[in-house]
Parts: sequence; structure tokens; C-alpha cells
Amino acid sequence: MRKATKNRKVKQMSGRALTTRQKRELAALAALPDDQIDTSDIPELPPSAWKNAVRGRFYRPIKQAVSMRLDADVIAWLKKRGKGYQTRVNSILRQTMRADTKRA
Repeated sequence: MRKATKNRKVKQMSGRALTTRQKRELAALAALPDDQIDTSDIPELPPSAWKNAVRGRFYRPIKQAVSMRLDADVIAWLKKRGKGYQTRVNSILRQTMRADTKRA
């Protein structure tokens, strides 16, 4: 079940202004608790629909250029698989960071 939400202003997406009727309808919906809003036309998906879901698929973190001094054999090992060694370094560091965060 969803948590109750606070009243929020609706961001206007089209170039047209909302009509008075639309504003009234939105205000009435915003005033309703979440459990009283009829969502039967958009039922929840069964658990099987989520089996191949990927969290953060479109997340693109901000990258920052850095200069590091690494051992030559480490760089050779990373470059051995071909292009994308910097991405591999980032992935290795991220996995280590996540494991360390879980331990803390």
C-alpha cells in the first residue's frame, strides 16, 4: 500500500493552461487520502512482471576526471580485456564501496 502523500503543486507539462474544471478536479484528487483514490484501472503488476527488472538502469552518475598513479601490472590487467578499462576500474571500486557500506 502506498504512503499518504502531501499536497503538491502539479507541474504543467503542455503549453496550454489548465481549465478551471481541471484545476478543481486536481484539487479534489489532491485532497483525497491515497487509499480512497480508485486505481482499479491500473492494477498492480504480479511479482513475475518484476523478475527481470533492473534498478537504476537509466541512472547516469556525474563523472569527475581524476589523475591516479597505478601499478603498471594493474593497468595492463585492466587493459587486457580491451576498451573500457576506466569503466572497469569504476565498477571494481563501486563494488568495493558498496560492500564496505553494507558492513558499516
